[in-house]
Amino acid sequence: MTSPVSERPTRAPWVLAALILVAAVANLNLAVANVALPDIGKAFDASQTSLNLIAVGFSLGLAASVLYLGAVGDRYGRKSMLVLGMTLSVPASLLAGFAPNEYVLFLARVIGGLSAGMAYPTTLALITALWAGAGRTRAIAMWSSIGGGLSALGPLVAGALLEWFSWGSVFLVTIPLAAIALGMTLWLVPSHVNESADPVDHFGGMVSVVFVGAMVLGINFLPVDGMKTIAVVALGVAVVAGAVFVLRQLRARNPLYDLHVAARRIFWVAAVAGIVVFGTLMGVMYVSQQYLQNVLAYDTLQAGSAALPAAVVMVLVAPHSAKLVEARGARFTLLCGYVAILVGLVVAFVLWDENADYWMIALAFMCLGAGVGLAGTPASHSLTGSVPVSRAGMASGTADLQRDLGGAVVQSILGALLTAGYTASFTKTIQDTPQAAQVGEETQSALEKSFAGAVNIAERYPQYAQQIIGAARTAFLDGDDRAYAAAIGIVLIGAVLVFFAFPKRDEERTLLARYQAEDETSEGVVPSP
Repeated sequence: MTSPVSERPTRAPWVLAALILVAAVANLNLAVANVALPDIGKAFDASQTSLNLIAVGFSLGLAASVLYLGAVGDRYGRKSMLVLGMTLSVPASLLAGFAPNEYVLFLARVIGGLSAGMAYPTTLALITALWAGAGRTRAIAMWSSIGGGLSALGPLVAGALLEWFSWGSVFLVTIPLAAIALGMTLWLVPSHVNESADPVDHFGGMVSVVFVGAMVLGINFLPVDGMKTIAVVALGVAVVAGAVFVLRQLRARNPLYDLHVAARRIFWVAAVAGIVVFGTLMGVMYVSQQYLQNVLAYDTLQAGSAALPAAVVMVLVAPHSAKLVEARGARFTLLCGYVAILVGLVVAFVLWDENADYWMIALAFMCLGAGVGLAGTPASHSLTGSVPVSRAGMASGTADLQRDLGGAVVQSILGALLTAGYTASFTKTIQDTPQAAQVGEETQSALEKSFAGAVNIAERYPQYAQQIIGAARTAFLDGDDRAYAAAIGIVLIGAVLVFFAFPKRDEERTLLARYQAEDETSEGVVPSP
């Protein structure tokens, strides 16, 4: 099928703008919650685990549904999925903005993630179907850089809103954008482009939802006292569901996720590399926003704007990443990104304490932004370049999983370590206090569950407020040290994988040409130039 964009080249930039705006709705919804977490925690007297789940809920809904809904879009119409996703995002945002408790807020975040699961993977699938060659690389670079930049700008937008409005406002801000994106989609995006005629593996899709959902919930519940049995059961369900999914995909006539394509070296290494990169970014953004407000006592606008250097550097670096991929290959560009991310994490681990100056904060964010700007394009480009156009939904779904499954899993791991470190530190502080016997069980539980709980106790006992807040800050720092150390380890493992497993430039080009020839032969179709 001839590309509609190639028929009307003057319309191509507007089509790309529409797709980027759709992705922007998802990226902003993904990012705005972190700055509001201290206010949410105080409003609902929420535990650190509840805050973890609220922060990860959007990623959970998106990661659990993205493969299934990407395949549905491949079969039944990508434009329809864009329209449905943008439409559903409006009530999901309204429910989150006016949620009466943390449980409803978590549910609303998951529903918002499901709406993004309909729309977000389809944007990259359409870019893959409508552009080819260097044009596709440039389009992906813009999609990746603007999306990543908006994710980093999300905290600034949320921080500004929280200066004037309640925490619910951060979830309402994307509604006008969703309306504009819906209108542009209806007007500009072609209805059908290189879609598959194969039936969708609905059973495999439902199993994939159970697999991802159970895994993320299990990780979040694991460090919580009294929840370890539920966590182990959830992780056990995830293992079984994962095994069933793999067996199903190996035996299905029309698999939801073609494991033979996924086994291609460029594909699977790029997929894992992207999970590490984007997951680390989201995990650090989650921890750092609480650090800035809880430990450094930044207000919401200061905390949100503190991450601005990451957004600026990301947007500036990403276009050069596309050129670097063409000139030096994806492996070299990915490794450059990993080095920058590692420097940022080491700065955060070593220098971010109770007395950190802003230049220390900005330096870490700049390095993270540079790293994601460099690594984002090759991670996505390698996926889309190593699959047939008919599997564009699978490639875009995997690219989304890099962000969403990576974000959900890494953020859950860092959040769990933060929770465990905070609780252990505060427990020890209470035990070492001469007045430990006077601390009631209910008070101790409130102090140990989250920084917000400690703030609420400090307000009830103003004579001890200084000691309580000081102990809470120390406990938070103990927890975030664990989180940053884990992030450094995760990125190091990812860098080693890319260094040894990803092909160098010439071999990469040879493999990509071989994959394209195999796909053209097996499908009997020559992709659009």
